[in-house]
Amino acid sequence: MKKNILVVDDSALMRMVMCDILEADQRFHVEDRAKNGKEALDLLCKKKYDAVVLDVNMPVMGGLELLKELQVRKMPVRVMMASTDTREGAKVTMDALELGAIDFVHKSGNIKNNRTEEFQKNFCETLYAVASSREPAFGKAVSLGSIQSDKKFVSMVRKHTIAGNKIVAIASSTGGPKALQAVIPKLPKGLNAPVVLVQHMPVGFTKSLAERLDSLSELTVTEAREGEMLQKGHVYISKGGMHMNVSSDQRKSCIHYSNEPSREGVKPCANYMYESLINSPFDQVVCVVLTGMGLDGTEGIRNLKAKKQTFVIAQQENTCAVYGMPKGVVKAGLANQIVELDNVAQEIIMNVGVK
Repeated sequence: MKKNILVVDDSALMRMVMCDILEADQRFHVEDRAKNGKEALDLLCKKKYDAVVLDVNMPVMGGLELLKELQVRKMPVRVMMASTDTREGAKVTMDALELGAIDFVHKSGNIKNNRTEEFQKNFCETLYAVASSREPAFGKAVSLGSIQSDKKFVSMVRKHTIAGNKIVAIASSTGGPKALQAVIPKLPKGLNAPVVLVQHMPVGFTKSLAERLDSLSELTVTEAREGEMLQKGHVYISKGGMHMNVSSDQRKSCIHYSNEPSREGVKPCANYMYESLINSPFDQVVCVVLTGMGLDGTEGIRNLKAKKQTFVIAQQENTCAVYGMPKGVVKAGLANQIVELDNVAQEIIMNVGVK
């Protein structure tokens, strides 16, 4: 059955281009169009859509205002953001994801660029994942104050020595930014391992993601820099547009970026990150696979697990926005644990310990 879509954009030409792209794909039917958030809200109050394609900057009511209104009314709507905003695009996108949008694409202000095969494929694949995802839930925002209940657990773990030199390697995609807010802020400053993380995002967006997570967390979260030595209690997020690897020399490990083609259709690709850990000095790699479409992570973890002691944590299906990447490792028989999103941080702590 085709996915019914609502397209919201103040530009009549842009609406036409996006609708043409969707109608050319047999998976979609453009049910309605709106030129601002107010028109969209009126339609959403009357009808149910499989997904909404939402612009940011519009008169009367913009995209972020509409998302806020949907939260106030507790209306679970699957939203994919589509914006040409380049000045504060990354920050605005992070705000939109925090307000309930599931994923995003960036359309070009040049209409010609939006007719390329690459853009159309990305647009349709991302929207299909959004339209097929779980409806967004309206939970409380994550803050340092909201993780106080985990302090007792961390204190308990700290009393028990966990042997070994370990590293945590996380992969996430669609729905990932929100899922990461339920994991990273719960990790203590004294986590006894470094954390490397691949979230599928384009160039320029991972820095904003790192800054957002850092503001919510006790440990340090940064966009990883070339040549940076890995330190315990630090989260290193791969920048978009490059593949992040862990390069090791004797007992020291550092960040190294490579520029191979996209793999599994993404760049950065978690498979490269996992495979780079095969020859690392770590005694064990704790792999965590969170929500996301596709199979990125499965092949890399399979290759890693064949050569190194590896413990794999997969996010449970009913807590994923898109059960693709975790499903891949589970079906391949690679997962040691399948846990709900809210319990992922505790399982990481249990496996690596606290200083």
